[in-house]
Amino acid sequence: MDSSLKIYLPILLQLLLVLGFVAVNMLVTHIIGPKRNSIAKDSSFECGIEVEGNARIPFSVKYFLIAILFVLFDVELIFLYPWVVNYLELGFKGFFEMFLFIAILLVGFIYIFKKGALKWEE
Repeated sequence: MDSSLKIYLPILLQLLLVLGFVAVNMLVTHIIGPKRNSIAKDSSFECGIEVEGNARIPFSVKYFLIAILFVLFDVELIFLYPWVVNYLELGFKGFFEMFLFIAILLVGFIYIFKKGALKWEE
């Protein structure tokens, strides 16, 4: 076995051990666990408020679109942190690359704004 692969053998063994432990625990609790179903137990419970209507009401697509856009731009902003930490070491080249990165983000933001993706009411 190659010496570089030997380094990862303990990690692989630990991963297999953990996955096996989780699988065995889930299987054993499923087999020996109690199975008492009732109407009260199977009904949805939320802060003691009585259930009204169907919980499967459709959400507006706008809600999901704004949520996805938030995550997208939030994750993109995470890339600013390493640049700020290494700003002095990167010099002008790093500044130009980050300027280009922010410009691309701005173009994307303008695009979704012009498409009306951020308008809640139509």
